[in-house]
Amino acid sequence: MKRGFAGLIAIVGWLAIALEFYLTLARPRVDGVDPSERIIRFFSYFTILTNLLVAIATTAIAFFPTSRLGKFFSRPTVETAIAVYITIVGVVYSLLLRESLTGLWAIANHAVHDVIPIAFVVYWFICTPKAGLKWADPAKWLIYPILYFAYSLIHGAYTNWYPYNFADMGTLGYAVGLRNAGFVLVSFFVLGIVFVAVGRTFSRTAKALSN
Repeated sequence: MKRGFAGLIAIVGWLAIALEFYLTLARPRVDGVDPSERIIRFFSYFTILTNLLVAIATTAIAFFPTSRLGKFFSRPTVETAIAVYITIVGVVYSLLLRESLTGLWAIANHAVHDVIPIAFVVYWFICTPKAGLKWADPAKWLIYPILYFAYSLIHGAYTNWYPYNFADMGTLGYAVGLRNAGFVLVSFFVLGIVFVAVGRTFSRTAKALSN
């Protein structure tokens, strides 16, 4: 069941990312940006990077389970970290960034912001072993979003373009932009604690029922 579910998520994930990439190049929503810059911007969104992470992880788990990547991404701590990241994608989009789109853009956005986050969290609940999750894990999981924000800060300083308006240093200023980014990082940590708490509770309950 685990490999089948992961495989389904992988297929949907790759199709969604491919559709977003095609639309970014063929039907750009912003005029005056050359194709090379569109590609750079495409891979500068946390949404796209995290959906890529989900697609790579589920592909490895489903189709290459005995490979190094398959074994790595099958670790409970790694699967839980990815669940936290993709949940933030869905929550932040729903609360701060959701827009009214039509046609293929609506399909693509719905897939990467709603379908994949929900599907992977359900996968985590059903398929991820939860024994061994530690309270210190959420702090370690912050490495990825911290590196992402650092990249966005450096890239934005050179290009004056930021992928998300709540962390647009050019418009908001560094004080407000960094404060907002800090709030998001705190959200990552708090959500990580929630996932660990839920996982440890599930693990204890399963152990008690098996005795």
